[in-house]
Amino acid sequence: MLKLYNSMGRSLQPFQPREDRRVKIFTCGPSTYRRPHVGNYRTFLYEDILVRYLEHLGYQVQRVINFTDIEDKMLAEAVKLGTRPHQIARDVADHFFRESSELSIELPTEIPRASTSVDQAVKIIQDLLDKGIAYWHEGNVFFDPMKYEGFGRLFGLDMKRWPKNKVRFKRDTYRGRRWNRGDFILWHGHEDGDIGAWHTEIGYGRPSWNIQDPAMVTEHLGPEIDINCGGIDNIYRHHDYNIAVIESFSGKRYANFYLHGEHLLVGGTTMSKSRGNILYPEDVYAWGYGPHHLRYFLISTHYRKKLNLTRESLDRRARQLDELRARIARLLKPGPGEAPAGQAAALQQAFEARMNDDLSIGAALEDLDRALRAMETGKAPRPEVNELRTVLEGINSVARVLF
Repeated sequence: MLKLYNSMGRSLQPFQPREDRRVKIFTCGPSTYRRPHVGNYRTFLYEDILVRYLEHLGYQVQRVINFTDIEDKMLAEAVKLGTRPHQIARDVADHFFRESSELSIELPTEIPRASTSVDQAVKIIQDLLDKGIAYWHEGNVFFDPMKYEGFGRLFGLDMKRWPKNKVRFKRDTYRGRRWNRGDFILWHGHEDGDIGAWHTEIGYGRPSWNIQDPAMVTEHLGPEIDINCGGIDNIYRHHDYNIAVIESFSGKRYANFYLHGEHLLVGGTTMSKSRGNILYPEDVYAWGYGPHHLRYFLISTHYRKKLNLTRESLDRRARQLDELRARIARLLKPGPGEAPAGQAAALQQAFEARMNDDLSIGAALEDLDRALRAMETGKAPRPEVNELRTVLEGINSVARVLF
């Protein structure tokens, strides 16, 4: 049975979807005010492995990944560049689609955007206003976490430290891993100089970042899903905000599993403009590596562990992959000493055993490499070629690095 580490409860739990053989997944997509870097793609890749493995197990997966294209940072970037938000979002989306394709990341056919889910955001806000969970203040709408029982349970927030006096946070996002102990914004009323606003039933303005994901999730997946994915930073504020908004709106339990991927470091530190160490896929390719090398590197370390990218570590993984691919090519050539049918089945069983342990794709591929090396050196039976190819193709439908 597949077991996943659930951030809600901090434990490894058997996965069981709400509906038999059907899985609904929401994965936080890129904020389109800037291009995704290789660290972002590490997150998108573990999510890709999750979806592909569920499909490998026979599940029908309905996945939504989104574009947040009208947040504060996007509007500020548009003003800075003297352009419109949709033009920036279009350029970033083009990069994302091309680079995802290069990295063999399978995306849904349609990707919703915050700018196309404004009506749903307004519907949710109006409902929360009617329930008294949200309220108006100086032209904006805020959510009162004290009106939602269980707020902060994903993070494990100590609500005893919540301030007695009313505190409001009106920016879409705040830097760093910190908690804003107070009410968070749902709707920005229009102010002079704003370049993004809509005429709606609740007035002229725009939905905040905190309502955008709930709007897209409920519009395209409904209020109940199986797995919510993202990066480790989302445990601070963002996913607890989403839970509170969606469950307050629907009265139902939002997600049963929450998965969070750890950071990619570059040279031992997190990526930032000030350090000058932000890397994009094309920077890695310029060093002489291919997209398959980068994919293998980014999935080789378990998604819940930090991964440090250096030229040395990347080179080591690239050599491993090249040797593995060459070994597979040799074994798939007909030769003497092939064992009777059934010998390759153990490879698939070993692969699934690793994958069932919280998607341990890196360990699964290392086990595969050792098993194939033993076959090549005669220390283990060499399976019949067609049988071996079928098994390896099944494994590669998840890994996407073997051929």
